[in-house]
Amino acid sequence: MENTNLLAIAEEFGSPIYVYDSSKIVSQYNRLTQAFKKVKQLKLNYAVKALSNIAILKLMNSLGAGLDTVSIQEVHLGLAAGVAPSNIIFTPNGVSLEEIEEVAAMGVQINIDNLSILEQFGTKHPKTPVCIRINPHVMAGGNSNISVGHIDSKFGISIHQIPHILRIVENTGMTINGIHMHTGSDILDIDVFLYASEILFDTAKHFKNLDFIDFGSGFKVPYKSGDIETNIEEFGVKLTKRFNEFCKEYGKDLTLGFEPGKFLVSESGYFLAKVNVVKQTTSTVFAGIDSGFNHLIRPMLYNSHHEIYNVSNPSGRERFYSVVGYICETDTFATNRRISEITEGDIIAFKNAGAYCFTMASNYNSRFRPAEVLWHNNEAHLIRKRETFEDLTRNQVDISIFDSQVEEVK
Repeated sequence: MENTNLLAIAEEFGSPIYVYDSSKIVSQYNRLTQAFKKVKQLKLNYAVKALSNIAILKLMNSLGAGLDTVSIQEVHLGLAAGVAPSNIIFTPNGVSLEEIEEVAAMGVQINIDNLSILEQFGTKHPKTPVCIRINPHVMAGGNSNISVGHIDSKFGISIHQIPHILRIVENTGMTINGIHMHTGSDILDIDVFLYASEILFDTAKHFKNLDFIDFGSGFKVPYKSGDIETNIEEFGVKLTKRFNEFCKEYGKDLTLGFEPGKFLVSESGYFLAKVNVVKQTTSTVFAGIDSGFNHLIRPMLYNSHHEIYNVSNPSGRERFYSVVGYICETDTFATNRRISEITEGDIIAFKNAGAYCFTMASNYNSRFRPAEVLWHNNEAHLIRKRETFEDLTRNQVDISIFDSQVEEVK
């Protein structure tokens, strides 16, 4: 997006604020579908947890994407956005059987990742087709906090427990219509992912009524100039070839599924904040902004990198700044970062703010969560209002039991 557009949005809607460029989302979606154009049946289910605003879900639906959900609330958001239940997959972890049953009753595809729930659900609902999430014991991700395919992960059913799965399926008479895996985010090595895919293909051979194989996602996006990213085009060529071969072996054209979240929305997002203070200490120049990790927690939580630039002065002389927030504890976005010279009142932008940014925002320090804007067809659309004090207190209950004590003190 152009700096002038970002500045205009900050001026019109205030700061801090999240801005999403729909054209980048569309181009990422098209890039992925193009990489797998030689697959007869491709299904992309957008991972709602990355960015769950209803306007974004409507955009995904208009592109032809389904939704990957992890909570019943995300399912309801998808339905509110007009997505058909049959176009939603539910892949929870550690939720109750009752929640899974409630979602299944809506007509949503269920994906189960533990033996106990699989047996309970299959016993009560043998006619409802179920997908099974497999743990291949392969780590293809680059960040240990978001790698979920390792041997001690809480996610998925171990490949070593396939005999247990088969026993449950036989005893309950349930139908398994899909096999799924997700190794984690920030996939660095395509060959490792392809190795995990072979494990999934071997597992699929045990089930004769499959409709799809879901390979999860976790494709790495670049966070700075020269950063490595998943080579989607090369990956598409290699996995397409192997998937088509497997379909011939299986005797049926299956659907190849993915669940991209970060890949689709991360680079579309900008987080805009105003510089409140520029503070010089004995060794550091701090740029203190009108936000904190209550709005963008990833740098503090994951040590993730977000490029930061001065929207108000993009071509100024570069200086070193530590960008910090207003939370009253360690609240650092970047340390000794080269940024065009900052003055108080400037608007700075954090890039790659589309995925796992607003969705992880909170009201810590009783601060309001920011507004969200969608930049679509060269026009800014407000898609979430900035919170107010009424929002902050909406569900609090004034019990008034201390009023008499206050009167006594007086």
